[in-house]
Amino acid sequence: MTTTDAPVPPPAPVVKTDAVPPRPAGRPRSEGTVLNVFSHGVLVIWAVMVVLPLLWAVMTSFKDDSSVFGSPWALPDKLHFDNWSRAWSQAHMSDYFLNTVLVVGGSLIGTLVLGSMAAYVLARFDFPGNRFIYYLFVGGMSFPIMLALVPLFYVVNNMGMLNTIHGLILVYIAYSLPFTVFFLTAFFRTLPTSVAEAAFVDGASHTRTFFQIMLPMARPGLISVGIFNFLGQWNQYMLPTVLNTDPDKKVLTQGLVQLAVSQGYKGDWSGLFAGLVMAMLPVLAAYIIFQRQVVAGLTAGALK
Repeated sequence: MTTTDAPVPPPAPVVKTDAVPPRPAGRPRSEGTVLNVFSHGVLVIWAVMVVLPLLWAVMTSFKDDSSVFGSPWALPDKLHFDNWSRAWSQAHMSDYFLNTVLVVGGSLIGTLVLGSMAAYVLARFDFPGNRFIYYLFVGGMSFPIMLALVPLFYVVNNMGMLNTIHGLILVYIAYSLPFTVFFLTAFFRTLPTSVAEAAFVDGASHTRTFFQIMLPMARPGLISVGIFNFLGQWNQYMLPTVLNTDPDKKVLTQGLVQLAVSQGYKGDWSGLFAGLVMAMLPVLAAYIIFQRQVVAGLTAGALK
């Protein structure tokens, strides 16, 4: 008796799970690499253009007057801390610094409180004229400050607040409110309404809901818009020049200009750069401390 063996089937092909999938047709990989290198190169050039002048100003503030012109790009032979003390005391930078802190501190608090309240109402409540009021604030962002200087001067003068700290605070608040309301209105619209509704069910009033629930939830947006307002108000020069001519109430920007003008007679350039760095340090410190919150506040609306 003869037997016939059944044919053995061929082995199944082995599928490699770690195989590299074929690259889809489209833009070549080299083009993406070139674009990435170009974008990083632009960022590096921009960083160098921003950082080098700051470092040069700090370095010059520790030199003596002869080294400022004799070797402007060299490191100081020793640290002349007397430049800073001379600018702080003799150039009255301490008085200008204190006036600036009072003005910017008061205007920043007033801007955030009033701006957040207006933005919350515009974002959460529907009433006749809601969009009209909102677009009035938006239109205020495009109004050039140069056109308002002359009537603003007479308004502040008639109110008896010319050459006063509180008068300058009110003007700074009015100047910063349009952007603050525009920014925070979009931010309040991204916050969940269920939390506010739960607070109303528990018997909380609108005021308590806003200050104890909604305002803490809007902290990233408040920090972001606060940093932007701080930068604009700290470096403001046009408004205090027109509305604040009292030498005892001048702010830092006015003091730096006065110090720069006096250099034509005294030649104290090292003291000028020391005063410049003094005015620059609070802005750098504020951004370094709150940079994470600024980024979080700017991207919160896109992530929700």
